[in-house]
Amino acid sequence: MYNLPQDLIDALKATPETLTALLAGVSQSQAISATGGDEGWSVVEVICHLRDAEEISLKRMQAMRDQDNPSITGYDQEALARERSYRGQDLHAALAAFTAFRKQYIDELLALDPADWERPGEHSEFGAITLLQHTVHHACHDAIHCAQIARQLQADQ
Repeated sequence: MYNLPQDLIDALKATPETLTALLAGVSQSQAISATGGDEGWSVVEVICHLRDAEEISLKRMQAMRDQDNPSITGYDQEALARERSYRGQDLHAALAAFTAFRKQYIDELLALDPADWERPGEHSEFGAITLLQHTVHHACHDAIHCAQIARQLQADQ
C-alpha cells in the first residue's frame, strides 16, 4: 500500500538536492541570463519564486494544521516578484533561504498525525482543500520549476 504522506515528504526532500545539482557551477550572470517559462523569468527569479512560495506554503500548512478550516488567500506571484526585485537577488542566498524554509516545512510535516493530513482549508481560488491536497500541489510545483530551470540552463549554453 502506498504511504502518500511519506512519498510526498520524500519528494519535498529531494527538491533542494535537485536544485543544488542543477545550479552547481552556475554563475550569477548565467542565472540572470537563462530565461524562459510562462513568466519569462530568469533562473534566479524562479529560485526566488520557489523561496517565497515555500514560505507562503509553510504558513498555509501551519494554518490548516492549527485552525479549523482557515481561509487560504491566493497571491499575485508577478506582483511579489516585482515588489521583492527578484532579478536583482543573489542566486545562492535565495537557494539557501529556500532550503531553510523547506527543512522547517518537512520537519513540521513529519510531526503530523495521520488525521492531520485531512485537515481542511478554504482557498480563495481553488475552494475546499485538504492539507494533503495542498502538499501534493506543492510537490508538483517543485517538479515543474525544476524542469523549467533545467530547460533554461540547457538553452542558455
